[in-house]
Amino acid sequence: MSLFRRAIRLFLLVAGVAAAGVGVIVAVILRQLVRPPRQALWATPEDAGLSYEDVEFPARDGVRLSGWFIPCETGAKGTILIVHGWPWNRLGEGAGHIIGNFSGNKPVDLLRFAHALRQANYQVLSFDLRNHGQSAAHGPVTFGLHEAEDVLGALDYLAGRDDVQPDSIGAVGFSMGANSLLYALARNASLGAVVAVQPISTKLYAARYAADVLGPLGRPVLLLVDALYAQASGMRLEAIEPLFAAAAAGDTPVLYVQGEGDRWGSVSNVSQMASVTPRGEGPVLAPSEERFGGFQYVVNHPEIALAYFDKHLA
Repeated sequence: MSLFRRAIRLFLLVAGVAAAGVGVIVAVILRQLVRPPRQALWATPEDAGLSYEDVEFPARDGVRLSGWFIPCETGAKGTILIVHGWPWNRLGEGAGHIIGNFSGNKPVDLLRFAHALRQANYQVLSFDLRNHGQSAAHGPVTFGLHEAEDVLGALDYLAGRDDVQPDSIGAVGFSMGANSLLYALARNASLGAVVAVQPISTKLYAARYAADVLGPLGRPVLLLVDALYAQASGMRLEAIEPLFAAAAAGDTPVLYVQGEGDRWGSVSNVSQMASVTPRGEGPVLAPSEERFGGFQYVVNHPEIALAYFDKHLA
């Protein structure tokens, strides 16, 4: 066999292995976008010394949602809705799944945040978004666009409770949860105040995530993922733009929080959202070295959200 033929065979072998590797990466990421593997609940509010109710209610479009309602026995200052990120659950991010291990996700403890809210005399509704936790599956993940139906359903549920003051409801959203709140506000959600922690324009997030985690492979992988996601969902990632929803947030005051060292998000992106939100404030800049540091900063400093809710809800 000539040296030329050997070189061709070696090239084809290497190319085949590389293509197979890219295919595996694309398949794993696409699975996370369309139907993410669920993180099982690893605790309950009782583990944090909190009484609670298991609740189920429909999203505005009928999808079954599961969650916890953490009541105050007397004198609640208001009720706070906690909306988690992708691909978390109502407890936060466990960082033990395939994508988490691959991309370096860090834990985010939303139960501790709920405990801080309850200790400050706020009731809490914490629930799993569609396709996450114990809630029903329905379509692909849309990073806030359709998940806004879940927020609206949660507000409908709270409106039916005798122990909830309808004019004293606030919400905290993390990442996709923050996007979901912005899309819900654009549809006149009855919220007295919102804290949006690191919302993100989906196209920007995808590009920065791919470049940070995959390096030179990021761009070709993203092109393939975007095309396949469009086939599954009927839209490209760039069509999911919470910046437009923020401009239609109405009269609800919204406080933005963004980590300074977020390699997947952007201070300028969140600053732009704040600037177009009619009653936008911030962003509060959280010291962080990566994206999850910004989330955990709010958990570690609940006084940021509490002061905002005390101002606008109490």
